[in-house]
Amino acid sequence: MRFIGTIVRLQVQESSLKVGSKPRRYDPAPIRSVPAISLSSSGVVGLTENGEIIVDVHHHDHPASKNRGGENGISLGFTTHYLAMRQRFGRHLSNGIAGENILVEVDQPFQAEDLTCGVVVEGADGKRLDLRSVIVASPCVEFARYALLFPDGARPDAAVTEALRYLDQGMRGFYATYEGEPAVVEAGARVFLA
Repeated sequence: MRFIGTIVRLQVQESSLKVGSKPRRYDPAPIRSVPAISLSSSGVVGLTENGEIIVDVHHHDHPASKNRGGENGISLGFTTHYLAMRQRFGRHLSNGIAGENILVEVDQPFQAEDLTCGVVVEGADGKRLDLRSVIVASPCVEFARYALLFPDGARPDAAVTEALRYLDQGMRGFYATYEGEPAVVEAGARVFLA
């Protein structure tokens, strides 16, 4: 295993970030930062400082679940990717705005082939949690339009297509699965390549 960074932000999506009727728009308001999350094979649950539990919209048990057979129950991103996105699109793309559950502070970008064996997160109790089956979280048109500050009523054009290409291949983030016993992860946890 190789250490790659530490978790600097944990968050959940209380509801979908794509709102309205077509053309829908991207609204990051449902993203909620939390000090800890609980991982299970069903997905992510946010744990607040006051003991509140927030089920992520990609969790199998969320009432409006966007879970696709378990492949997208957990999402992760990297700070270097946000730096690159800000350089291309602007400062409005703050860390975590794409909605990933786990944001890792790293000193290099990562692509899907870098993560083929998965990542390992040290849980709150020191236990190592294997996040496997890492796949690219393909960007949606709504997020690409948000990145471009594209007008809500305008029809997508070549700029949106190019933004989608740029945000793909892991730039926007990744999905992973976890098959162990439910476990808590806190900000500051260390992350390794498996």
